Amino acid sequence: MQFAQRLDAIETSAIRELFKLLGKPGIISFAGGFPDPALFDAEGIRISADAVLANNPGPVLQYGATEGYQPLREAISGFYAAKGGVGSESNATVKAEGLIVTTGSQQALDLIGKTLISPGDKVIVEAPTFLATIQCFRLYGAHIIGAPIDADGVDVEQLEKLIAEHKPKLIYLIPTFGNPSGATLSQARRKRILELAVTTQTVVVEDDPYGELYFGKPPPPSLLALSAQVPGSRDWLAHCGSFSKILSPGLRVGWMIAPPELLAKATMCKQFSDAHTSNLSQAIAAHYLTLNRLDDTLAVVRKTYAERATVMAESLRRELGDAIGFNQPQGGMFFWARLTGAKGKSSNAAEFAKRAIEKGVAFVPGAPFYAHDPDLATLRLSFATAGLDKIEEGIGRLGQAL
Repeated sequence: MQFAQRLDAIETSAIRELFKLLGKPGIISFAGGFPDPALFDAEGIRISADAVLANNPGPVLQYGATEGYQPLREAISGFYAAKGGVGSESNATVKAEGLIVTTGSQQALDLIGKTLISPGDKVIVEAPTFLATIQCFRLYGAHIIGAPIDADGVDVEQLEKLIAEHKPKLIYLIPTFGNPSGATLSQARRKRILELAVTTQTVVVEDDPYGELYFGKPPPPSLLALSAQVPGSRDWLAHCGSFSKILSPGLRVGWMIAPPELLAKATMCKQFSDAHTSNLSQAIAAHYLTLNRLDDTLAVVRKTYAERATVMAESLRRELGDAIGFNQPQGGMFFWARLTGAKGKSSNAAEFAKRAIEKGVAFVPGAPFYAHDPDLATLRLSFATAGLDKIEEGIGRLGQAL
């Protein structure tokens, strides 16, 4: 069978392949990027499901508009308006007509690839960045260029040089609690990126699935929020959001906020893909937002993840010492770490991962998160789904594997 040439540059996800090794009994996994299902507000979702099926169920069980279920689009608009005290999101008005609902934010990224990327186009991403985005954009023929990052997110000076050199079709960023880096872009850098978008007329894609998962004070305002302060930047900004990390990934409800011409093209391409995101899932999400339960749910999630992140940091320092370096995340779901090779210890994360599996613990080596020139000493650890005891035990096993 002869497959499309576009598949030649694509490989199976290294993370998905790793999951095949996790069937070993008793294994402790820090590998997945999943939220903890024990923290899902199943009762609230059940109440919403019952309500939408009890009250005129026909429309939510029927085909719907490609742009999305209108009550949900309005609810998402309200979701942003309510953020006025958290990052001043309300400074950048989000109208229901200014967004489309997608089947998870992953589909939003796919639609961006379909609508903007032609074979050979250059795309700048963070180095490292979300693996699925690298694969998605490569599928459409993009030549991907990695921009270096530090604890404050992408290095804007280097980014500016890369833009001048490569004149990319778009820039993809996860500014808040990045996956895999855990880094948060500083407010000054955020504003500079918006200014660059305007002066260079380059599309910036802001992927924001983790912004609500902060541990202490809220993160800086999103690029979307700050766009109100940079005239013309909204014309070059696409913002992708999702309920997957804060409500339930099983609902598969995300969205894209973008300029009208991009939304129109994305809507057309979505018609060819799935016609529309599940009306039932959209209606459940819309109703859930009327219950005023999300804030309480998020408070529990933030507290739980913060405790787990603290214990993981303490355990890493105790069990691995100066053999590993990392920045303490202030939110999200991940630690991004680097093996230092101190005292003759391993500095190759892939080899370390194999020994870790033998000790009954899993993590993801960092190399797949780079579009090119990977740092083989890096690795990603997720603290989201393991309890405190499991985190201590698992990091202890890592210490033995090192």
